[in-house]
Formats: sequence, structure tokens, C-alpha cells
Amino acid sequence: MDTTTQSATHRETVDHVVIRFAGDSGDGMQVTGAQFTQETALFGNNLATFPDFPAEIRAPAGTTFGVSAYQIHFGSQDIRTSGDAPDVLIAMNPAALKVNIDDLEAGGIVVVDEGTFNARNLAKAGFEANPLEDDSLAPYQVIQLDISQRTLEAVKDLSLSQKESLRCKNFWTLGLMLWMYGRDRKSTTEWLQQKFAKRPEVAEANITALNAGHAFGETAEMSSNVTGYTVAKADAAPGLYRTVTGTEALAWGLIAGAQSAGLQIMFGSYPITPASPILHTLANLKEYGVTTFQAEDEIAAVCSALGASYAGALGVTSSSGPGIALKTEAIGLAISTELPLIIIDSQRAGPSTGLPTKTEQSDLYLAVFGRNADAPLPVIAAATPTDCYDVAIEAVRLATRFMTPVMLLTEGYLANAAEPWLIPDAESTPRIPVKYHTDPENFQPFARDPDTLARPWAIPGTPGLEHRIGGLEKDSVTGNVSYDPDNHQHMTDVRAAKIAGIANDIPLQEVQCGEPRGRMVVVGWGSTYGPIYQAVSTARDEGFDVSHVHLRYIFPFPRNLGELLGGFETVLVPEMNNGQLVTLLRSEFTIPAEGLNKVSGKPFKVSEILDEIRTRLRGQ
Repeated sequence: MDTTTQSATHRETVDHVVIRFAGDSGDGMQVTGAQFTQETALFGNNLATFPDFPAEIRAPAGTTFGVSAYQIHFGSQDIRTSGDAPDVLIAMNPAALKVNIDDLEAGGIVVVDEGTFNARNLAKAGFEANPLEDDSLAPYQVIQLDISQRTLEAVKDLSLSQKESLRCKNFWTLGLMLWMYGRDRKSTTEWLQQKFAKRPEVAEANITALNAGHAFGETAEMSSNVTGYTVAKADAAPGLYRTVTGTEALAWGLIAGAQSAGLQIMFGSYPITPASPILHTLANLKEYGVTTFQAEDEIAAVCSALGASYAGALGVTSSSGPGIALKTEAIGLAISTELPLIIIDSQRAGPSTGLPTKTEQSDLYLAVFGRNADAPLPVIAAATPTDCYDVAIEAVRLATRFMTPVMLLTEGYLANAAEPWLIPDAESTPRIPVKYHTDPENFQPFARDPDTLARPWAIPGTPGLEHRIGGLEKDSVTGNVSYDPDNHQHMTDVRAAKIAGIANDIPLQEVQCGEPRGRMVVVGWGSTYGPIYQAVSTARDEGFDVSHVHLRYIFPFPRNLGELLGGFETVLVPEMNNGQLVTLLRSEFTIPAEGLNKVSGKPFKVSEILDEIRTRLRGQ
């Protein structure tokens, strides 16, 4: 938190702040963080968020593995990450303090609910002594409040049980934080009234707690080092903005792309973390030509989507790593039949069920190589929550133009994180030309477009276009089953050539930050974009010769990528895996790419990448 001035009203002006709300999984930390984010977006700050929650639906209360957290980084300047470390930590119980305190900056603010620091909760969290009574919190500014008791006092005149009253304490805390940073309460009040419209007494209690926390901040005399803060609005291009998660942007991008192509969407999916919210979002958008189907398993989900593509719709399916593995045979069928299909992989930490709610980038090998036989398909990746919108549109374009399944990679972090989004003009979305084959004269189902090598999209039931289709190898023209060895060689080669040719249809790779030649280039893909960009920008300000290249197109690579990377002495690749893009770059371009790898389930910090840049360039 960069403090610049002290105002006459005892509010300090700061450029940017990182706040982390943390508590038990039943304390409503995700709701609290989301509402603070909403008020902050309406105020006009730039922001980025990081929801972090346990895999268990409801872990045992008070335990460290049941801690849920929500981090928001907001400010008047350019915000590209959710922040390396919090300036302010709100710990609603001992377990939340135990899990998160080491991340807090020295001198940072920690707000604790002392009403939860009893012997039982301290023991559950693994504390041998009460940290509020020893010197363990001495490096921090501690705001020690009995939030539980203050909440009960605030709502005592309302007709709620003690248990229901205590559930309001997250909004008391939210009210205090909204006061501390000069946020409004209007949007949160309206949201509560709408959410609890059928239980107005619950809405009233939460609003009362919200207002009580805000009033406490206005009237209480806390430590002289703890005050209110002002974070100025960010400069932004004129237009209509909203806060959007990667999941929401992805769903809307699919719809925008399908409408630009004149297609209906059939979304077949099976619930799995963190991909399930895509199904939930699209299920509420049926008026835009979307049909959703929650299948009984992953295989049924992808096969239903592929069947819809065969019938002339845009088939879309989604999952996470374990589910993508189950879909593999059907994805091979889509490659064999050469039908458009979009497969969304919301990556999570693995292998197997791994860490379901933690983020990772370890499905790159799976996306590029994870099928039996030689079965290439294009692989693209989103870099930010808002980028999910554009990448989804591009997936529609590639799938329909080249008659191929497309793998779209996102991650648990991107799916749940949020940032401000300038809502685009729907009319400005480029048209995606899709033309069904209707002429029966000389029709051959595997005749190919000379430019794209795509076969015609022939809708079943169209007179004169009857043809065979399936997983067995097909004759290169008629589509009839063929066991001829020369034909199989030809079909394998032409399918590969079609995907390789996509490199001629996508943009040349550009440098995101820095010069196109130099001592070091940091290459990333997916959600590493923000940390890499910020680290490279800072390093360049310090005088280091370093640039940033970020890949949207993973397979095939942009056709100039090898030449571009060859202009640097060192290629550094930060990834949330053990070096998968490094392998691809070395194999494709025989360059000595080196990895900076992390598989902790958490995103990269800017400092981790910046330290690596400094170390490597100082040592050369």
C-alpha cells in the first residue's frame, strides 16, 4: 500500500491496496470479497481479484484446511495482478490468521475477530498460545475487535436466532472495510434486498450489520496509525464497464462468436471444479440460442456436443483435467469426423483429483498430445479474465473455418478471478462466415477447401448429401470406410497439414513489453500474463534488457515465433507446471529455453519472476 499524503480529514491517499478477507468456509468470505469488489468497481478503481477456497463443501469449522479467502488488489493505476501480498488481512478466526499471517507485509494491518479466539478454536488452528496476547503480531498494526459480539449487539432487536445473527458478522466487517477505503454501500444494500427478498428479516439484519460496521469506523478512536484511506479513481476510456470473471467472459464470448457465425450453441457438460460455473452461466442465457445439457458423465457430455455439431449447431463441452482425460476418445472421434467442436479445459492442480480448487497450468501436454494416434488439433489459451471473451470468439472462428475441434485452455484462477471490462459493442464483433453445403451435385463429404483443407459441413437430412461418418478411417474423398494403407497415410498427413496451416491464418506474434531483440525474453501463456508483464516492466525501469512475449496460440505456434525468440540470448518461461511449454519450445525451435516452475496451486507473484530476472541478468 503506497501512502503518499495525509488529508485534512485524516484520510491518507494511497495509489493501490491489497486486501485479503479470510475466515472459515462458512463465514461468507467469498460473498464479502465479491461485494467489496462490486463497490470498488462502481467507484471507478482498476482491480484484480483472487478467490481462494477449500475443496471440501464444508470443512470442519475452525480448521486450517477449511479456511476460505478472497483477495482484491485495487487502485488508481494499472492493476494487472491480484497482488503479491496483502496490505490488510481480515482474519475472522484463529485458523484464518494461522494460514494467512505469513503473507502479510510487515507493518500491514490485521483485523481480527477476537470473539473467536477461544481455547477451542486456538487448539483447532494449532496455536499453542493466543497470538493476540503474545508478541507474535508485533510486526503488524492490529485492529482487535470482538466482531461477533458487536454484530449480535447491532441486530439484537431483530427477530433472528443467535446463529442467524452471527452469520451477519461478515457484513459488519465489510461495512468497516467500506468505511476505511471510502466505498459506498448502496450496491451491497440493494443486493441483499434482492437476494433475501423472501426473507426480509435476514436482509434487514445484514444491512443493519453492514451499517453498524461502517458507523464503527466513523466514530471509533482506534490506533493513531490506523485511519481511513482514499484511493483515487483510475483513468479509463469512456464507455460502459462492469466487473467480469473469466467464466462470465468466456460464456459471453461463446455466445458472441456463435451469433457472429449464425449458429446455435449446444453445451454438453458434466459438473467438475472449477469448470462447473460455465454450465451454470450458460444455463441462464437460453434466450441467446443456447441449449445446455448436464450429462450423466464426461463421455456423454462430449458426445452430445459432437452430435450437435454433426447436426449443424456449435457443439461445446467443458471440463477440467480429469474430465478432459475421460473425453479423449470422443475428441479423437471429432478429429476423425472433422467436425467443429470447442473443448474448454479449466485447468486445476493434479494429477487425478489433485487440488480441485487450486490453479495450475499442467494440462498443456494433455491438450497438445493427449490422444491416441496422430491426432492434432489447435490449442489456444486465455491470458486474463476479460481475454476469455476474445479467445472464445477466436475458438468459434477456428473451429468453423477449419472444421476441427479446438482446445481452449483456461485455469481455475482465470475462471474465478474478476477485473473491470469495457463492454464491447456487439455489432463490432467480426462476422464469422459459416456456410453449410447444400448442393448435391458431385458432393463428396471429404472433398477439401483448397485454402483451409476443411471438408464441407453437410447437415444430415439434406437431400442428396447422404454420407457415412464415424471413427473408422475414411476414404479421402467418399468418406466410405477404408483400410487401404496409402489412404490412411494420406488422411493422417492431410489432417496434420490442415492444423499446421492454421499458422498462416493467425496473427504474427508480438512483443507485449520491451524490444523485439535483446538479452532476455520472458515467455508466458495463460494467467502468468499479469505477473510477467509487471515483473518485466519493473525490471526495464531498473535498466535490465528484458522483454515479454505472451502466447495465445500454443498449437500451432505463430509462424514468426521461432525467429522472434531467436533474437534473444536467454528465453525464460515461467509456468505453473514442471516445464511443459519449455519442452514444446525446445522441440519446435531447438532454442535453449529455461523454465521457472511453480506447482503450489497458487499464481505466480510478481516478485518471484522479478527476482529471477535480476538474478539471471546480473549473473550473465
